[in-house]
Amino acid sequence: MSLLGNLVSQVARSAMNPDDAQRNPVNQRTETQQTGGLGDILGSVLGGGSQAGGYSPQQNSRQADNGFGLDDIIGGLTGGSQRGGMSSGAGGLGDILGSVLGGQRTNSGFGGKGMLVAALMPMVLSWIKRNGGLSGALSKITGMGYEGQARSWMSNNEANDNLDPNEINRLFDENEIQQVAAHTGANETEVRQGLAELLPEVMNQLTPNGNLDNESEANEEIDQIISQLSSRLGNFK
Repeated sequence: MSLLGNLVSQVARSAMNPDDAQRNPVNQRTETQQTGGLGDILGSVLGGGSQAGGYSPQQNSRQADNGFGLDDIIGGLTGGSQRGGMSSGAGGLGDILGSVLGGQRTNSGFGGKGMLVAALMPMVLSWIKRNGGLSGALSKITGMGYEGQARSWMSNNEANDNLDPNEINRLFDENEIQQVAAHTGANETEVRQGLAELLPEVMNQLTPNGNLDNESEANEEIDQIISQLSSRLGNFK
């Protein structure tokens, strides 16, 4: 089953919500802060798992793909014209993100935190791929002194110990951060905050057994999502 399906589908639902910008306005945060669990930005987008049938951050509580409503999201994004034409498995997640981000580019207004997290998702996945996939990325993170945080991300029994947003430039390029800020209307402080919360949760979802037993599946899913994003938007590697 798809490792990131639940996360991507909930982010897409939030980004598509016309009330997103009003309910979760960007450019509100003036200082970054280290958070735990889903964190402020990601938690507001995902609802902390409080919605019926919504996102659950617990790895051992994943639902089957057909419970995510990916076909419903695809139908909403395409006006129903391509319903059933894209896979609701991992291969369809890039289509979903690509449609969300492609639609944002053509709209005159910016979204709120849902759109911000949608824009950060390919940035996080590309970073994992550039650093050698799941195990390579984890090795880099632990080698930078974040061993305790990385251990919490893989754990099934403890909340994520998120990164310090003020140190996120150690992992992500400043130009990338500025580009996301420009494209979404968020400020750079919120982009850093979002990355500090999203990377741990992506790692959490990619390690459902608390180890690297499914690394091949995780890396394949990342490749599929990035490939479909590249097909739709043309600028992801």
